[in-house]
Amino acid sequence: MENGQENNAFDEKKHYREIKTFVLRAGHFTVAEKRDYEELLPVWGIAHERGKTLDFATIFGNENPTVFEIGFGMGKATAIIAEQNPSINYVGLEVHKPGIGKLLGEIRERGLKNVRIIAHDALEVLSEMTADESVDAFHIFFPDPWQKKRHHKRRLVQRPRTDLLSKKLKRGGYLYFVTDWFPYAQSALEELTQTGGLKNRFDGFAPKQAWRPETRFEQKGISAERDITEIMFEKI
Repeated sequence: MENGQENNAFDEKKHYREIKTFVLRAGHFTVAEKRDYEELLPVWGIAHERGKTLDFATIFGNENPTVFEIGFGMGKATAIIAEQNPSINYVGLEVHKPGIGKLLGEIRERGLKNVRIIAHDALEVLSEMTADESVDAFHIFFPDPWQKKRHHKRRLVQRPRTDLLSKKLKRGGYLYFVTDWFPYAQSALEELTQTGGLKNRFDGFAPKQAWRPETRFEQKGISAERDITEIMFEKI
């Protein structure tokens, strides 16, 4: 009976991981983005290799804190934050090729030494390559809200995915989530509150963090009169 229960639990978790939190949407891939993707990803990219644990000290050549940004879009905020914080390492996780190419161009233009990119599903990178309690922070800015109820299962910030994020965070590390879709914010707050090992840094939603730059995507949300809601939890 116990073996059967274990197998059922394993199958359920495997099935949940197979539900992707993203879709590879068609987008305009400019000549410059395509060139930078092809030429620079081998330089500043980290290959997805199942079972090979990420060694940040070797990757970056230092012992600085390491932040994962899941789904960096076109990478503008990532580049600005990294430029303003040279003593922090940033790993961007993204599957959208134009955005990857754009951020690679920013890395070159700004001369950034503290950014690397993994062009792969973030959940697989976390479960297959990332040691427990090895990440100092997660940045999740404006992920797909999957607005239709039948698509809610694809949302990134919900259990058991948040359990995985908590497991990979160092004690004292934080998870910072921002969205312009308030129902998602409400759901995420509830899910994070129920996630073991995490504690809300604030009473409910977080105030805007002044160090986070405003992106074009955020400006579109504001123009559409959608509230920008922020959440910050820490590992205890």
